[in-house]
Amino acid sequence: MTATLFVVATPIGNLEDLSPRARRTLETVDLIAAEDTRHTRRLLSHFGIKTPLFALHDHNEAKVVNRLIADLADDKSIALVSDAGTPLISDPGFRLVSTAHARGIRVVPIAGTSAVTAALSAAGLPTERFCFEGFLPARQKARRDRLAKLRSETRTIVLYESVHRIRACLADLVAEFGEGRSAFIGRELTKMHEQCIQASLGELLNQLDDGTIVAKGEFVIVVTGTEDAQTSSLDIDRLLSELIDHFPSKDVAKIAARITGHKRNDLYRRILELKDRK
Repeated sequence: MTATLFVVATPIGNLEDLSPRARRTLETVDLIAAEDTRHTRRLLSHFGIKTPLFALHDHNEAKVVNRLIADLADDKSIALVSDAGTPLISDPGFRLVSTAHARGIRVVPIAGTSAVTAALSAAGLPTERFCFEGFLPARQKARRDRLAKLRSETRTIVLYESVHRIRACLADLVAEFGEGRSAFIGRELTKMHEQCIQASLGELLNQLDDGTIVAKGEFVIVVTGTEDAQTSSLDIDRLLSELIDHFPSKDVAKIAARITGHKRNDLYRRILELKDRK
């Protein structure tokens, strides 16, 4: 146990998700570096763990890393925990873990709960390849710019979002990806009022507006990636060509947006191009 930094996953809601190995580690290390000592103290109290706590969070990490590294160099063992889930996944700890590696200190992961993998496992969307984007920018312009860059991403996309921005985030996802893109919302995962809903982005936005999805708690959003650009372009042109002989162009763009997840305005411009060719 000496001279080891343990990166310990803790429950994201249900305390029964704390693994026996994680509990044993938290009981036997010399010190626990916690994102919020008050929050972690409640967890430790529940399990009767009395290990000393030390605060390590976004605002002090740069200042306290050397102190913790000195403790590790003195053959002490430290457990790094965040408020919930796996440390470093949109949580503090990068500087400490990176510095420990640089100093030749042993780093050991104690695997467990993560909102990312919990959401992916329940989403029913492709998981062979995915990317994690964490929290999008708070300001709309920066958020839309980030989403515009992700529009052609072929991997499944995982996002975190707070209750204060969940509607704005979904609205921007619809605007950038199209209302028809398949997606999933995991709300309050592993907690008493958990919701797991798979639908199109447009439908998820509607369910949030009508109260089916409750605007409370913490959210994970999973969105399917776009198809391969070359194949998708060929398939969309075929779909549009079939529809434009039977429906008005605006209706075709609306229908195709729902089916493909592409932006309605982009599809409308493509319809006009196809009509010019004919």
